[in-house]
Parts: sequence; C-alpha cells; structure tokens
Amino acid sequence: MQYASFLAPNGSETWGVVIDEVAHDLGPSGLNLAATIRESIEKGIFGTDLDLTGAPTYAEAELTFLPSLHNPGKIICIGVNYRAHQEESGKTGQTAPTVFTRFADSQMGHLADAVKPASTTKFDYEGEMALVIGKDAWHVTEEDSWDYIAGYGAYNDFSVRDWQKAASQWIPGKNFPSTGGFGPYLVPAADLGDVNELTLETRVNGETRQKASVSDLVFTIPQLMAYVTGFTKLNPGDVIVTGTPGGVGLFWGEGGLLNAGDVVEVEITGLGILRNTVANEIN
Repeated sequence: MQYASFLAPNGSETWGVVIDEVAHDLGPSGLNLAATIRESIEKGIFGTDLDLTGAPTYAEAELTFLPSLHNPGKIICIGVNYRAHQEESGKTGQTAPTVFTRFADSQMGHLADAVKPASTTKFDYEGEMALVIGKDAWHVTEEDSWDYIAGYGAYNDFSVRDWQKAASQWIPGKNFPSTGGFGPYLVPAADLGDVNELTLETRVNGETRQKASVSDLVFTIPQLMAYVTGFTKLNPGDVIVTGTPGGVGLFWGEGGLLNAGDVVEVEITGLGILRNTVANEIN
C-alpha cells in the first residue's frame, strides 16, 4: 500500500492511499480518519486494512505532493553510511554512526523544486532511504528494532556543501529551505519484506549517479535503531534517514554538482520515484 500526503483540490492539507494512480482521501477533507499520516501512525491505523468506501478520489497526476511526513518531531540523518561513500570521502573506519539533524520545515514533497541557495556554488544530491518510527522507541535492542518501524520512503538529502564543510558540524549545510525531498509515498514495512534486498538509484537528468543495495549499509538498520534510541527517545512519526551511497556530485567529477534545471530522481525498489527539479533561490 502506498500512502501519500498532499493538498486536496480545495487547497487543504490531507493524506490518503494511492491505488492504481488514484488517491483516496483519508484525511480532513475526506474520511477524516486522522489529520495526518503521523496521526494515523499514532492511532495505529497506518498500514491496516482500511475501508475506503466513500473516500473522495483524485487523479494522482493532479496532486500537489507534500513531504510524506511533513510534521515529524525529529528527523535524524546518518552520514557516510555506505561503504562506497566512505571510500570516496575518505571517512573509513568509523566505530559509530555519523549523526546530524534536519528540520521538518526544510522538507519538500515529490515534484516540488529543490531550491539552490543564492549563497552557494556547491549544491549536491544524496539519495537515501528513510524509515519512520511506529511506536515509542527508547533503548531499543537490535533484535527488537524491526518491530518499531512503521514504514519506509525515498529521501533526497540535498546538501549545500560549502556551508556543510565550513565547520565540523554539518547542520547548516543540511537545513536550507526546500532541500529535504521526501516521497512520493510512505510504504508500510509489512508490505516490503526484507528491506536489505531493495536497490537505491539516484539519477541526474536521466544519468545514473548512485546505485547500491540497502544491504551495503555500514551500520545496519537494527544498529541504527539501537544507537539512535540509545541517546534520544523516538516517537511515532519520527524519521531516520539512513545514509547515501557513493557517487555524490562532490566526488563525481567536473559538472557533478547541481544547477538550476537539473532533474534529480531517487528510485528505491517498492517505494516509487522521488523527483525534484533544481531551481535557483529567488531573493
């Protein structure tokens, strides 16, 4: 099942299930089962067998997508967590995950512009897989970690490299407005099977730049769950963005970084294609 957050035809924020390119409105402008996908997770109805009878429907092609979860309490991002990316960046031998935060209001949805800040010449892509927490998670063991995951989605952690590299802390380069692409869908964990078998691919203007199996993660999903919940409590609807493979623009070579008009796609098996076009910031 593919869940999405979007604007209804009347402009209100809502959410629903997309089946055969038709969105069934389950939010405030529809069946009103919950205000947001996050609330549907909190109420325990996300990923369950829902009765769609009477739900307003809209053609997917006409939707204005919002970030799959546009109101998470926390977005925890993991850096250099694929072997090839560690090697290209010279950051091998880590004994613990690299962790930074992204603010919820820096996100945008599928088909929205990725805004290149006027203050940078080094705008980059990072295709990633995000997981969403399904219940209160604190000191979760690796063995129990899968039970705490509600679902997964594609993510693009667009990065402002000069701001990121200016100091040891990455937060400034990861939180400009409209630089965190999330979507188009959030897919329940139960619908995906073994996520280690999924393939992540990032394309720029149709050219494949990144391609890796989720099994190539240095710190696995259970290890990330145990580590992150070892220092902060996670709540339903919180997000962990698990890392990007090798092939980011910074190390791709001449012309690897992004400019206005570039179309970036992140495709993950079973999770759809997240597509964003780069646009220059308008002062």
